[in-house]
Amino acid sequence: MPATNLLAGKTAIITGGTTGIGRAIALAFLAQGCDVAVNHLDLPSDAPHLASLLAEAAALLTTATPTTRIGRLAHLPGDVRDPATGPALVAFALSTFNSSRLDICVSNAGICTFAPFLDLSPDLFSNTVRTNLDGSFYTVQAAARQMALHQSPPGGSIIAISSISALVGGGLQTHYTPTKAGVLSLMQSAAVAMGPYGVRCNALLPGTVRTQLNEEDLRAEEKRGS
Repeated sequence: MPATNLLAGKTAIITGGTTGIGRAIALAFLAQGCDVAVNHLDLPSDAPHLASLLAEAAALLTTATPTTRIGRLAHLPGDVRDPATGPALVAFALSTFNSSRLDICVSNAGICTFAPFLDLSPDLFSNTVRTNLDGSFYTVQAAARQMALHQSPPGGSIIAISSISALVGGGLQTHYTPTKAGVLSLMQSAAVAMGPYGVRCNALLPGTVRTQLNEEDLRAEEKRGS
């Protein structure tokens, strides 16, 4: 990926940044000159993804030229369900990169376990809501506080990864689709709340993307075709 330095000198945080969409965004930001701090759960299953991300980031650094900058990558374990994780990630990014500004926040961490509605357990519903919606709220709020109250001039960009599922129902996603609709609504309201501070707030609603979350579901040839 060529580096044109669209984000040179900027600082970003990304939750769930070692796999899937978050990982792709992290690598794209690095290639554009942005310093990126990613959050991950630090589970044993995360280790290979983190190792390969660090290797890709290191490889990107070798493509730097006298006129282009490749961003630096750092990572911090944390569970977005914990209200303390968002503020910790913000502080970590600013400290690690010796930056006085948080320019970009991408709230991406999420889970999606397919389950039939009639058999869906309270624990699965609660965990999905706490991760996808509560986690996004805490992350976005932490970034917004930094961008509005603790840097001069105020401002920045907050992006939350919602889903086309916010608009389209799914029979095995009755616990998941409401959280993504909530993320979309959260960003609509955050845009109004943060506009006076010069902070842009947007939700992205991707369609089906083959990631570790839906790999099992997409093994069905009929589903892939549709």
